[in-house]
Amino acid sequence: MPLVNTKEMFEKAYKGGYAIGAFNVNNMEIVQGITEACKQLNAPVILQVSGSARKYAHHNYLYHMVTAAVEETGLPIALHLDHGSSFELCKDCIDGGFTSVMIDGSHLSFEENIEVTKKVVEYAHARNVTVEGELGQLAGVEDEVSVEHGSYTDPKQVEEFVTSTGVDSLAIAIGTSHGAFKFKPGQKPQLRFDILQEVMDRLPVFPIVLHGASSVLPEYVAMVNQYGGQMADAIGIPEDMLRKAASMAVCKINVDSDLRLAMTAGIRKHLAENPTHFDPRQYLADGRDYITNVVKNKIETVLGCANKA
Repeated sequence: MPLVNTKEMFEKAYKGGYAIGAFNVNNMEIVQGITEACKQLNAPVILQVSGSARKYAHHNYLYHMVTAAVEETGLPIALHLDHGSSFELCKDCIDGGFTSVMIDGSHLSFEENIEVTKKVVEYAHARNVTVEGELGQLAGVEDEVSVEHGSYTDPKQVEEFVTSTGVDSLAIAIGTSHGAFKFKPGQKPQLRFDILQEVMDRLPVFPIVLHGASSVLPEYVAMVNQYGGQMADAIGIPEDMLRKAASMAVCKINVDSDLRLAMTAGIRKHLAENPTHFDPRQYLADGRDYITNVVKNKIETVLGCANKA
């Protein structure tokens, strides 16, 4: 089975009231940890690469690791560019075998966002590649994305944006944020389901995307803290809120920080308990297993996509 784009994935997810996990990858162990969980639960998956990850691991390494995962698992897997910052970057990824790209023009004016998104869509669709656009901005920091003050998506803009650009899915801002430190201590996480509902009313049967949707699982935060970290105040998005979103129009939920926390927790625990170990295969294997456990939890409690491959 070759890599797939997200068109059929999202059609099935919308009809079925579930979402597909979009997990950020940076190296082999992360790819393996994610896809092992998906294989065990027979779940489709989107493996996504940020511009920073592409610089770190290099395009060809990432592409071939993901195609190897397809051969190993037989699952429907899409390879997606996360937060593409320019037409040129999106084009490079499309030409290099990615099956889905995101063009993030959310920092531009509405008119400029439409212009660059439409340009990417025209290039991508001619090559059977799906495109994600974005309206509204999430606060927070993650890789090359850094926004101090976010802004909710204006539902009044979504029809014109989708119609004018031809995008296949739309990332909206309803209260999630990038990174592990999403909220101040004592601040209650809350998603604006009223905005999501109005977007649904204006865009019937159209796939919506949530970025910055890590739950910052307390057990891994505690483990990182136990073995030398300082993340006591990290608060994520409650999983019941994410599951509700997945039962509505949200067909893609992005997860990155939870993977980083899990892998770091596994590695730190291993090295603390085995201070004489220096074989990367030993401590990276523990980090990989922790990622598998996190992804299985997401599939079962948040996404609802088990046995949907």
